[in-house]
Amino acid sequence: MTKIVIFGQSPDKINGIGPFMKYEKHVFVCINERQDASRKSCGEATGLALVTAMKKQIKDNGLKIRMRAQKAGCMDICEHGPNVVVYPEGVFYGKVQLSDVPEIVESHLINNKPVERLIIDFGKDH
Repeated sequence: MTKIVIFGQSPDKINGIGPFMKYEKHVFVCINERQDASRKSCGEATGLALVTAMKKQIKDNGLKIRMRAQKAGCMDICEHGPNVVVYPEGVFYGKVQLSDVPEIVESHLINNKPVERLIIDFGKDH
């Protein structure tokens, strides 16, 4: 049987989480900018500003080692944009505004309670 060691730690836990996860929470913010006007574009609708605000909130709350926010390309759910997804839960947020960032960080990232009013209900799309 092979024992897996990641970053010199036991495979049981890394930063208090499972062995194959670097971050407790990983936030992706769509910054896609579409050249044509065929669909809404998250990047044009504050995508980069959302990434900057999310990173600042994570840092200001002392979460930088455990959590990460970063830019993402198109998630193919443009009609809901600007879009943010939080892993490992896979919670997709839509129509996210800069004013929503502190609530997402406090409620979801810190207290593990997704912000219900921003969650995209993909069941309604079909």
